[in-house]
Amino acid sequence: MAKTTFSGPVRSQRGFTAQGANAMVNITAETTLTYDDHVGRIIKVNDADGAITLPTISTDTLGARYTFFVGTDCSDCDIKTDGTDKFVGSLSVMEDNGLTETYAPAASNDVISMNGTTTGGDKGSYIEITAIEDNVYLVQGMLLGSGEAVTPFADS
Repeated sequence: MAKTTFSGPVRSQRGFTAQGANAMVNITAETTLTYDDHVGRIIKVNDADGAITLPTISTDTLGARYTFFVGTDCSDCDIKTDGTDKFVGSLSVMEDNGLTETYAPAASNDVISMNGTTTGGDKGSYIEITAIEDNVYLVQGMLLGSGEAVTPFADS
């Protein structure tokens, strides 16, 4: 099958499978994500103390999925919304003793805060965040940490 090249955004109602060199984006500093540059890619977090801001949800971005893989242990990593959008769903935090705790966000939560210990964020952690409706991101994933786990969800 021949390769096809597009110029500009392309939308598929049934989805595309991203693969190859452009399927991963490396984050090494504070970043605001964009639909065009980050949706459908694996976002590798290699910034131990940075902040990543998700784009504001719009009718054009419903269904947009952002997949995060922690490549460098976090000491103070945040994934946050614009403050208007909130999280639903859950994240599990696996403690170094093998116990796992699962946390759901409160209605006001718009930040996922990882400290590498009690709220997770060690190398190998992953999170998927999907825009499911106006002002609502669905979050799911597994955070690796140490010590007695506490919720990674917070308010900005």
